[in-house]
Amino acid sequence: MDPITFQTGEFTSRLVFTDSPATLLEGFDLTVFDTNTIKLFSPSASHYVWQAGETHKIWKSVEELLAVCLEKGLGRDAVLGAVGGGVVTDMAAFAASLYMRGIGLVLVPTTLLAMVDAATGGKTGVDFGGFKNLVGTFYPAREIRIWPGAVASLPEREYRSGLAEVIKHGMLGEQSLFRLLQNQRDAVLARDGQVTSAFIRQAVQYKVGVVVRDLRESGERAFLNLGHTFAHALEAERGYDGSWSHGEAVAWGLDRALALGVSLGITEPIWYQEVHDLLNSYQYRLKAPGASPKAILAAMKNDKKKKAGTVRFVLQRRLGETLMTQVDDESVLKILEDGV
Repeated sequence: MDPITFQTGEFTSRLVFTDSPATLLEGFDLTVFDTNTIKLFSPSASHYVWQAGETHKIWKSVEELLAVCLEKGLGRDAVLGAVGGGVVTDMAAFAASLYMRGIGLVLVPTTLLAMVDAATGGKTGVDFGGFKNLVGTFYPAREIRIWPGAVASLPEREYRSGLAEVIKHGMLGEQSLFRLLQNQRDAVLARDGQVTSAFIRQAVQYKVGVVVRDLRESGERAFLNLGHTFAHALEAERGYDGSWSHGEAVAWGLDRALALGVSLGITEPIWYQEVHDLLNSYQYRLKAPGASPKAILAAMKNDKKKKAGTVRFVLQRRLGETLMTQVDDESVLKILEDGV
């Protein structure tokens, strides 16, 4: 597939799909890995390694990378490469946006979640004050290099975590993607090479299209947060302790968002059932036993989509028909109580 060049605001980016990992690391002045992804490569050029995991997605980690950039004498014409999952791509992109007010950035996502979500959106950031991605910038990468074959080596839980975001993209408007996930479930779970490559390309191209039309989340892009108000609040309530991966929380959040829509007379019950059945078929947990509905509701109050102090929820009527609305706490609490 030929590279795709796209414009997001003042930024020009290039999306490159490759069938081989041979050229993934070319052209970097400094390459950032984490303690997991460094094992997949044998970098000969200058590189820096972060500790893996969400608990390290903090300002201190970014500050350490900025110090390395300065120590190595990187100038404004330097190119920073980030190789890894969403934590690495988010933090490295944040550092690149800050260092000398912006240097070249190339992202090499190695997890399914990073390929279809984190690396393709232009968002950067770190967790702060107990909340996910509270501090960050918009800074699209100069280039995003995607090797679909990388998902073959992912742990099963991590692969399924990324699939939740793929399902979400299908729900939002990529009907052929949604049907592929329904009709070829066994091939998807078996990581069949052709099927994997097909759904990754569809999901990434859908996300890129949305970002091009609305980089700074002033309209359509906010719909990409379908399920995420619930998901982020559950992760926060659990203290980011690893009991729920981000994708697992998103799957739970998608189910809760559509259930909320049904209770408000917005979502067609048949659409909720179709999504609920699909999530079940991929063996996602749709109950969160032990979680506190009131604590989850409290965590929602810091959601980035709130307006005039009120949280807004992304809901759906049916496949591809999405909206954002305010919902009273009592209605939300009832849905949370049904989901634990």
